[in-house]
Amino acid sequence: MSLTEFFSLSLTAILIENFVLIKFLGICPFLGVSKKVSTAAGMGIAVTFVMAMASALTYVVNTYLLVPFDLQYMQTLAFILLIAALVQLVEMFLQKSVPALYQALGIYLPLITTNCAVLGVAILNVDNGYNFIQSVTYGAMSGVGFLLAIVIFASVRERIAFCEYPKCFDGFPIALVTAALLSMAFMGFQGLNIFG
Repeated sequence: MSLTEFFSLSLTAILIENFVLIKFLGICPFLGVSKKVSTAAGMGIAVTFVMAMASALTYVVNTYLLVPFDLQYMQTLAFILLIAALVQLVEMFLQKSVPALYQALGIYLPLITTNCAVLGVAILNVDNGYNFIQSVTYGAMSGVGFLLAIVIFASVRERIAFCEYPKCFDGFPIALVTAALLSMAFMGFQGLNIFG
């Protein structure tokens, strides 16, 4: 893969096809763990790691196990099992190494297992016919896009706490309005022609 292809695929995954703000996948941790920037960054890093590793492992399993033995119908189940194992490893690492972040992430950390963005990137890698390097690049950069979206959203939510707005928007409604505005901003990248 050339540097141009790498840059194009990276920019596409981060901005043009952002999993949270454009594809609307992975909304649960996006809304649940975005009240503080530090917690959001921790979740974003964990999701980025899981997406990159899941992309690598699912490519290997799909290419060398499922396709040769004509077991493509087991793809979703196999991918979910791999993702669950990866999340368990991340959870054990954080519990041992960064207990404060582990506590702050709470229930949302094990929910990465069922995060449709992680499964989505694995399935999109197969559907798009990406090779190993492209799969890992797309997975890692999709995670970076998730990280970018959740950190921006958390920083805006921290500032909103000091703003005045109608009482009917208190709590979750103002978060949804903020997410919608952020999504509209990212949709501006849809017409981007990278290498014109």
